[in-house]
Amino acid sequence: MFGISPIGWVHTLGSPPAIPLAIYMFGRHGRILPRSTLGIVYFVSMLIGGGTTFLVAQQPVSYAIGTVTILLLLAGYGIGRISSFGRVRKYLETIFLSLTAFLLILPTVTEILRRVPDGHPLVTDLKSPLLLVSQASLLIILIVGLSAQIIHLRRQGRRGA
Repeated sequence: MFGISPIGWVHTLGSPPAIPLAIYMFGRHGRILPRSTLGIVYFVSMLIGGGTTFLVAQQPVSYAIGTVTILLLLAGYGIGRISSFGRVRKYLETIFLSLTAFLLILPTVTEILRRVPDGHPLVTDLKSPLLLVSQASLLIILIVGLSAQIIHLRRQGRRGA
């Protein structure tokens, strides 16, 4: 079904739990909280998705997205443990982890549009207006979302000072 291999199904079913987790944490906390239970599940789900990208990728850009996602994920989860970054840690952590969510959602939307409905996908060309508008919309959401997160963190910092 949908021309997906068994390892492709592991990739396809392993990473999507991160999407509702990210949306919930963005809505509830304004950012992904790496040291929470949901943050740990997000991390594992993203590692499954990012790691299996190398086994299922058919486009060179997929390897780049997988590599960047894993690097940002590790940086986002690791930076909070490095005290020399001081107050900037929370900003970097937020930016890195928000970018991981974007790098998961962007190819997910692209693949859904290119595969569904089975046999007659909504998009057959990577230059399709529907696909390009969808991708541009996600980029706008990322820019607005990161801006809102940074403003929120600055306000929190001022209240705490």
